[in-house]
Amino acid sequence: MSLENLRNQYKGSYESIQDDSDVYYLKNGIFTNNPDEVKEDDRIQEEKHIRDVLNTFLHYEIYAQNMNNKKKSDYRRLPEKHKLLFPDVLKKLNTVDELIKVNYNFIKLMIQDYVPYDSDPNKTFQGRSVKSLEIDKVKSTLKQFVRDWSDEGKLEREQTYTPIINALLDFYKDVPEENRCELNILVPGAGLGRLAYDITKLGFSTQGNEFSFYMLLGSNFILNCMSEPRQFRIYPWIHSFSNTEKVKHQIAPVDIPDVLPGNIPVNTNFSMVAGDFLEVYGAPGYKEYWDGIVTCFFMDTAKNILEYIELISKILKPNAVWINLGPLLYHFEDLFTDSSFELSLEEFLEAVKKFGFTIKETKRIETTYSCNQNSMLKYKYNCSFFVAVKN
Repeated sequence: MSLENLRNQYKGSYESIQDDSDVYYLKNGIFTNNPDEVKEDDRIQEEKHIRDVLNTFLHYEIYAQNMNNKKKSDYRRLPEKHKLLFPDVLKKLNTVDELIKVNYNFIKLMIQDYVPYDSDPNKTFQGRSVKSLEIDKVKSTLKQFVRDWSDEGKLEREQTYTPIINALLDFYKDVPEENRCELNILVPGAGLGRLAYDITKLGFSTQGNEFSFYMLLGSNFILNCMSEPRQFRIYPWIHSFSNTEKVKHQIAPVDIPDVLPGNIPVNTNFSMVAGDFLEVYGAPGYKEYWDGIVTCFFMDTAKNILEYIELISKILKPNAVWINLGPLLYHFEDLFTDSSFELSLEEFLEAVKKFGFTIKETKRIETTYSCNQNSMLKYKYNCSFFVAVKN
């Protein structure tokens, strides 16, 4: 059944793509790079993890509406004289309820290759509870659609993706456009795939790598299942009532995608590979394989940033380019359950040199990340940007 037919049916009457199971892996290898080489223990763990992710997506509506119901209860407990001052608050909260349903319909379409559209989250994955931190990943996925695939995300893309793309074009300015397909570019931490896609559109053969199943499910949907620009409307800002200047900003719609993915240049390869960066590209076949590596808001996802730098050096060809843009907000720094090794920016750049790179350009770029541009609060990163060449 086509996505268009699914969208035109009434809620509750959607057909499932599959009948035999509530979860299916993608057939094209997005979840397993080589199914024949997957160990049984790894397969079991991966299946459990994807079920947990799907379970979290399925519980989005229940969780979000429970939070909204609390706000309704809090309003009803206000003194009458205060409620009379703002009698339309419940109307606003009821609107948020309806927009939660719109988001949930979009989410169900996104994951309907793996679970039936009309699945009951209380039955499909029985015994699997969902924590608020996990629901936050669903909310972040919606915001990532804004950053990568909407008109509203254009500013952030211009601040981050454009400098990277310009540096790549400048480095390979002597390569004719029709020969760019012979250059292999890797984009680790590709998220929903826009940067990798934009590089591919310029003629480079590009591979995105992503570890998060939240991002993988989203990128598969946006890259492979769209039929027209602005096909879907989501409401990514409805979950926060803080730092809102106007109600209309909180309930503002975002249409995605801003462009229809497709029309890849002839002879150019574009792919997305699932898995941990160190595990996937630590394989012997990738030694000195890549003509360029682009890292955007990626390096601080490492538990040991030196491992990332070392592997990047190992898998780049001699005289190939590494372009980096991002902060150093180390993801594991405050977690007692995981090890973490951090470097200052000064130390980071020194490490880049120690692993065999010559830094050709370095500067700082200010940007936000998946930010509501109408919010009263914007976190700005003063990112490091550099262009380095492997010796």
